[in-house]
Amino acid sequence: MLDAVSAHRIVDFFETGFRHTAWRLETRREYAADTGTDEYRRFLDGIQPPPDTDGPWFANARAQTGQGKRIERVRLIDEPPTDNQRYLLATTPDNLAAGEDIRYMTRGQAEQLQLPDFDFWLFDSRVLAAFNWDNAERRMELTEDPAAVVRACQARDAAWHHATRYEEFARRVASPM
Repeated sequence: MLDAVSAHRIVDFFETGFRHTAWRLETRREYAADTGTDEYRRFLDGIQPPPDTDGPWFANARAQTGQGKRIERVRLIDEPPTDNQRYLLATTPDNLAAGEDIRYMTRGQAEQLQLPDFDFWLFDSRVLAAFNWDNAERRMELTEDPAAVVRACQARDAAWHHATRYEEFARRVASPM
């Protein structure tokens, strides 16, 4: 293991943590960073989240992609989607506007492909940052272990090949609201 980055410093890590590509697999049915907000509670009451393109994550993503770096994700969705998955579908346009490329696949597809069942970022195909959600500090544990990185690269390649672009996926799913 190289190090660990606590969740509240992830945006800082993205400023210097990669040179070319950052790729993420999102597997969880719910994220506390979303569900604990007033915006999320309003979403559950049927109020569309307002655009948020100026927050720290979005400003940094724009800066990174403006330098030619790629930030990509594949998000797993249950059938039917959980409330938090619907919220993420509703807010994905903010990420896209910041330059990210987010694609979706159903959990069933991911299971058929035998994708990992944990969230991770893969940086420049050389650093694996696996999320440790069980730790009270919530952190990314970084490693350059070749075997772990190769497995993550294989998962990335399979997921990216089979995932559907947001725009197409959103048309096939019932309205997130």
